[in-house]
Amino acid sequence: MQRYNSCIAPNELDDTLETVTDAVLTASRVLMAVVARSLREHEGDVSIQQYRTLVVLAQRGAQRPVDLAATLGVDPSTVTRLCDRLERKGMISRVRDGADRREVRLRLSARGAALVRSVTRRRREEIRRILEALSPAQRGALVDALGSFSAAAGEVAERDWPRFWEL
Repeated sequence: MQRYNSCIAPNELDDTLETVTDAVLTASRVLMAVVARSLREHEGDVSIQQYRTLVVLAQRGAQRPVDLAATLGVDPSTVTRLCDRLERKGMISRVRDGADRREVRLRLSARGAALVRSVTRRRREEIRRILEALSPAQRGALVDALGSFSAAAGEVAERDWPRFWEL
């Protein structure tokens, strides 16, 4: 197992950036495998892209399609097709804004919220099992590093989710 040295001299920044990039890529493969296994129970219900859409709606509440597309980093037409499928599956609903009836917002349905809760619970269980192999000091360093990484990416911390499905 490769170990990543966290003591980095400033003149080693370029080499370190590659080392950190490699470490994050490796960790992302582990996390994608956790997501895939967590979605297995819902196989056929949603794809990983559809699940990510549900998670964004769970985190941020009802969204205009154009805003959801920007958050997901896809074209608005892709969001339209994606959300058509999710709506047919009962995972989301489209609602009209009371002030401007032309504006449509996409909202997580009760079924979509239940799926997000179920998959998140399974992900937590599996991640917890992996973290048990780390020392308390390693866990603390991981919290700091992943918190900084997530903040740099603009991701909402798990504890800061507004829990729109509970409102």
